[in-house]
Amino acid sequence: MNSDDLTKIESQRQALLDQLTTAESALKSGLHTHGFGSTTRSHMERALAHIQEAYVAINEVNRARTVQQLVNDLVRVQQVMDEATRGKSQRI
Repeated sequence: MNSDDLTKIESQRQALLDQLTTAESALKSGLHTHGFGSTTRSHMERALAHIQEAYVAINEVNRARTVQQLVNDLVRVQQVMDEATRGKSQRI
């Protein structure tokens, strides 16, 4: 690969990172919007997790989880949070 090719790839990488930053900002802003229900918020939180994982995939080759691994991890986290919430409500 020559210098021009590397420059072009880096330019594309930076453009993609800028797009991800824009999307991340929009989602974070949307998380503070109320009135659309928990399903909407859950989708936005999951989308945010995917965007953050895309950063890892771009910046740290071979360190990102697959989409399925990320989804499985998010499901596990949600299960733990649900169990903790149930435990609190049972103690009250």
